[in-house]
Amino acid sequence: MSSNQSNIRNFCIISHVDHGKSTLADRFLELTQSVEKRKMKEQFLDMMDLEREKGITIKLQPVRMEYTLNRHPERSEGSVTDSSASPQNDKDAQNDRYILNLIDTPGHVDFTYEVSRSLAAVEGAILLVDVTQGIQAQTLANLELAREQNLTIIPVINKIDLLAPLPSLEANGVGAHARVEETADEMSQLLGIDKKDILRISAKKGQGIEEVLEAVIKRIPLPKGKLEKPFRSLIFDSSYDDFKGVIAYIRAIDGEIKKGQKIKMLVSKAESEIIEVGVFSPGLTKTQSIQAGEIGYIATGLKDISKCRVGETLALSGQKTESLPGYQEPKPVVFASFYPAQANDYNLLKDSLAKLKLNDAALSYEPESSEGLGRGFRSGFLGMLHLEIVSERLKREKKLDLIVTSPSVNYQVKNEKGNLISVSSPSDLPEANQIEEIKEPWVSLEIITPNQYLGSVMKLLKSLRGDYKETKYLSAERVLIEYETPLSEIIIDFYDRLKNISSGYASMNYEVNDYRPGNLVKMDILIAGDKVDAFSRIIHQEKTFSEGKTLVKRLKQVIPPQLFSVSLQAAVGSNIVARETIRAMRKDVTGYLYGGDYSRKKKLLEKQKKGKKKMKQVGKINLPSDVFLKVLKK
Repeated sequence: MSSNQSNIRNFCIISHVDHGKSTLADRFLELTQSVEKRKMKEQFLDMMDLEREKGITIKLQPVRMEYTLNRHPERSEGSVTDSSASPQNDKDAQNDRYILNLIDTPGHVDFTYEVSRSLAAVEGAILLVDVTQGIQAQTLANLELAREQNLTIIPVINKIDLLAPLPSLEANGVGAHARVEETADEMSQLLGIDKKDILRISAKKGQGIEEVLEAVIKRIPLPKGKLEKPFRSLIFDSSYDDFKGVIAYIRAIDGEIKKGQKIKMLVSKAESEIIEVGVFSPGLTKTQSIQAGEIGYIATGLKDISKCRVGETLALSGQKTESLPGYQEPKPVVFASFYPAQANDYNLLKDSLAKLKLNDAALSYEPESSEGLGRGFRSGFLGMLHLEIVSERLKREKKLDLIVTSPSVNYQVKNEKGNLISVSSPSDLPEANQIEEIKEPWVSLEIITPNQYLGSVMKLLKSLRGDYKETKYLSAERVLIEYETPLSEIIIDFYDRLKNISSGYASMNYEVNDYRPGNLVKMDILIAGDKVDAFSRIIHQEKTFSEGKTLVKRLKQVIPPQLFSVSLQAAVGSNIVARETIRAMRKDVTGYLYGGDYSRKKKLLEKQKKGKKKMKQVGKINLPSDVFLKVLKK
């Protein structure tokens, strides 16, 4: 089908995690017959095994669909009406064939950068809200990102087929219909629109899906690019192919491009000849060209990954054109180091991180070395889930056996000379007598929870170092709590604890505010008397005992027993704040004796005792790589 900008709509789906984005995308693919029935499966656009295992979207995924609009004279309540249509779209023929470019986006806070890049490549967004949960923290965050891009918002309420309301509503005998109306009221107030413009669907049952596609066609503006202008496009994602080189995922802004033409990157100045162009249907499908307004891919042939970065402006060689705004670089908030368990895998780890960064623009890394762990990379992430996903991908896709250090945040340290240095690794922290002040990042934390869990959530927040700000009632049943706390207090397991105490209904979002002074110290972990850098942490003075005790207990559970007893110690400076001991494995050296004087057994036991004592003095422990991962996950 030849492209015509009046028949192109570019949009994405944004929502909180688990509100049904992937399921809605599945229904779109089925309705538009973009995927054969025999190949269709749940979460079709979630291409990675990790996404299916965890039930969440991790990577943005574009897909091109073709759909014929058939207008219906009558619609039920909540459907699209002619009054909501954009004037520029009113002239469309009733049965025109449309190209719908969808970008499916993640919902978890750790992958917000994926969402922001998707929003910059489209003109509209479907704001999806689960009727049983209502507006959540990440719903508000993603909506704000869409508003910054001046996108057209199509509000959609999902899961109207579910009969079970919130527990608090169920206790009061209020039906599910009341929950639908309450959610519609919340969205109406949030967006400043009439309730009749809010679509109500069941993505699982396929109810109301046609109305959503019709709304996409009628409400979302046409692309504004000009076909007659010199070609230029924005790279919003990329991947790597051993034969085709870097594959750039592009949104064509102006002009047209074809296979064989020479291209250049306006920032890196790299040039190459196009090997292939195409679209996502949903796999990579070759086409003759990509024109203004379309979303597609270009196989650049570039082997140097650094020459083609997300946010680059791609244009034709020899043509003068201006660079596009691109993207703001994401700021990592969690840091950890990757070391190969086998020293000769260092180059493989280096190459794997470079290729992974091409597919995950939020990942940052730099080389570092450790006396005990050898050569590795200090990496920055947008959160703990991001860290876990990257380590799992390196392990599965690249077959790497990794040692992962304890996660940390970035600290600002003022030394005795008055110089301010940035420290993200405990090993880089100067000695205590050389530190004048340490500042840690604080965040503004927003938690949305049903009213019945307010007491439990407040109790959880009191366990953190921080300052309570205020509580706002979004409705009679839901509240928004604002709190300020150090980032280090929430990066490890706070989200899981919040979900546990709220039966999964509470949600959170946070933004880094500033750096504030704190009474922070470095805690080292000694195993058999040897310091292990991977477990060192920078923590608050008040938590040294509790954190140290917890960590050595975890290590005692996961470190395999040795032939000699092993001491596990948590130390701050020269002070031991916690200790555990792994008992030695016992071998029955007298088992083969079948009689005689007891002195024979005693002689063998004494010999064994001396051997264990000598082994304890000279013995070394080789920690399996899974020990580091188990401690990190816990």
